[in-house]
Amino acid sequence: MFARSARGLCLLALCAGLNLAGDNLASVSVAHAADAQDYSVAERSLFMTHHLRNVSPPSTLHYRFHKGGTAEAGFDDKVAIHLEREPNGACCAGRGEFLSAERRVVLPDIEHAEGNPVILYFLERDVRDMQRLTKGQPNHFRKRIRMAIYNDARVRDAQFDYQGQRIAGQEIAISPYLADPSRDRFEQYAGKEYVFLLSDAVPGGVFGIRTRSGPAGSTAEPLILEEMVIDGGTLPVPTANPVAKAS
Repeated sequence: MFARSARGLCLLALCAGLNLAGDNLASVSVAHAADAQDYSVAERSLFMTHHLRNVSPPSTLHYRFHKGGTAEAGFDDKVAIHLEREPNGACCAGRGEFLSAERRVVLPDIEHAEGNPVILYFLERDVRDMQRLTKGQPNHFRKRIRMAIYNDARVRDAQFDYQGQRIAGQEIAISPYLADPSRDRFEQYAGKEYVFLLSDAVPGGVFGIRTRSGPAGSTAEPLILEEMVIDGGTLPVPTANPVAKAS
């Protein structure tokens, strides 16, 4: 594994805390120099940006979570990221509450957070759910996600609705399993798309995240749709999953 600077990538420590060390979502196993220009735009936006610079602790970031689709029963729930000052006065020490009751995902507290932990919390829950649904190996899904963020992310400027106003932001979309050589083992989820919505205009920098599982290129109701959006925000209407690539 090619090591990356924890100074430049503060969320690397979070990955280790989530048992992602050695095969984690915030590091990419590629043979290139660890200079800033060697990170993709998506990597820098998701894992190397100080999302919490516009937060004054103590503070709590609140998100709404929705699950829908045809494969399983849906639900609505909540996510909270509690942020406190560290003993030296810096921001932030973080504690997450991801969903509730029997759906709650137990995750470690975070020290020295600069990037918003909600991104990796969401992804870690997603990896665990992919394991449940497909009986596949978590590290396989983590690897496909991190490599898609490095190699194949689609990045564009976007606008979102937040507290009655239009705000500027960035949309990052990946489809980690389209070209996966192992996709035949979980073909019904091979077209799964992840969309990350970021904006400096919202506290914590993360407007929302959406995943959509279903046949690639289809506009039909997805097998599974999971959406998380900051309180006060409205997610854009999802479009069709990308058309499948030849493996």
